[in-house]
Amino acid sequence: MASVLGFALPPDTEQPVPIERARLPQPRLTPPADLAAICSAGPHDRATHSHGQSYRDLIRAFRGQFDHVPDVVARPASDDEVEALLSWCAGAGAAAIPYGGGTSVVGGVEPAVGDGYAGVVSIDMSRMDRLVEVDATSGAALAEAGATGPRLNAQLAEHGRTFRHFPQSWELSTLGGWIATRAGGHYATLHTRIDDFVESVRAVTPAGIWESRRLPASGAGISPDRMLLGSEGILGVITKAWIRVQRPPVYRARATVRFGSFAAGAGAVREIVGSGLYPAGCRLLDPAEARLAAGGDGSSAHLVLGFESADRPVRAELDAALAIAAASGGTWGEVRENSAAARPAGPGDPWRDTFLRMPYLRNAYPALGILAETFETAITWDAFPAFHAAVLGAATEAARSVSGQAVVTCRLAFAYPDGAAPYYTVLAPARRGEETGQWEAIKQAASSAVLAAGGTITHHHAVGRDHRPWYDRQRPDPFAAALRAAKAAVDPAGILNPGVLIDPR
Repeated sequence: MASVLGFALPPDTEQPVPIERARLPQPRLTPPADLAAICSAGPHDRATHSHGQSYRDLIRAFRGQFDHVPDVVARPASDDEVEALLSWCAGAGAAAIPYGGGTSVVGGVEPAVGDGYAGVVSIDMSRMDRLVEVDATSGAALAEAGATGPRLNAQLAEHGRTFRHFPQSWELSTLGGWIATRAGGHYATLHTRIDDFVESVRAVTPAGIWESRRLPASGAGISPDRMLLGSEGILGVITKAWIRVQRPPVYRARATVRFGSFAAGAGAVREIVGSGLYPAGCRLLDPAEARLAAGGDGSSAHLVLGFESADRPVRAELDAALAIAAASGGTWGEVRENSAAARPAGPGDPWRDTFLRMPYLRNAYPALGILAETFETAITWDAFPAFHAAVLGAATEAARSVSGQAVVTCRLAFAYPDGAAPYYTVLAPARRGEETGQWEAIKQAASSAVLAAGGTITHHHAVGRDHRPWYDRQRPDPFAAALRAAKAAVDPAGILNPGVLIDPR
């Protein structure tokens, strides 16, 4: 890591604080007898449900510092039990925080709810993970919200189907979490977000059941599903959803295209998605990112480009995209094509494997003395060059000012005909004991630069508590008032995930 990053790391690794040494406040709540069997106040349960997976979360947990801890962790197995939990919370004056895989990187599950509540209950949905029904005729499935990516696809495989939605947290995150945070997934173009796969959503609210009619599309007013997509648990606990599923891809073709500059690669991506081609993979790594994640030497940007289909060869589509890339100066080596379900080794695999391993590697950063922050956004193509220069410069300057040295990389994670979603990674030397302050300074500078340059505070990481200051500036004030009114209607006591998106009345 030291040789790749270009800065020295401490000669020894630090050890995490054992859970037995962590000091947690005494629980303030006692569940009623009819819910006691699904509730836990054990220290490990409470500690692990007190944080997500941002770098700040990791470093605090690593040091045994749990500032906000739920009093009870509940694991319902049915809608009825969720209703009973919400009724208990409302009567007890306790906050209720829906919890999927706990992979939020923006403070979305942290029980930082203020002093106006008698306690906090973390509603862990992991027991509600069944595939309920498959509609092979329509190509859809009904699944419970607590199903993780592997659990969902293992059940779908029994019916010859798959769900092609793979966020980086795929192994741990859940269907309900993806819907609540409008997660980005497998496809770099066209079907980029969970929004594109949702037919219908069911949620339990303190005011009753919120469930939309299952339809391929509807123009009947504001969509009930769209209100729950991105609601981050403030309107209800998502328990089930009908989703569009696919037959597993059989045909694949891919190549890694190299460009002399990130700008040249971005121009090629713009032309490819603007041409009507929609590759499944179209992720552009700048030279620094390519060196870190794809085996590059730091001299060229890499475009990981690939097409897939369940029913037809896709080599012609790849060739058309490569011709566009060549016009922007792109070059490539071996093209990999196959018509078997197994994924062959070849170009693009080093980046894919590193992408999936990265969260686990990052979990070692506190021990290694490495500070890390990632942030992503979206911006239109016309504004992208100036935007990228401003944001990259601000993040680099902030990281170097608090750490002395820094490596800041960028990749275009998703691409649209009218713009792209750049994803930035900041790596810097950490000063042990001061990591939280370093992280906050970088977060502040980067987020402010994103908004000042015209981007969105998040493309797919959600808002949570960490992004609230910038989200408040981005959203229209009349919309915020309407959202508060909607929340008051379904959650009159304001118990659902308070502090996220809006402040409850």
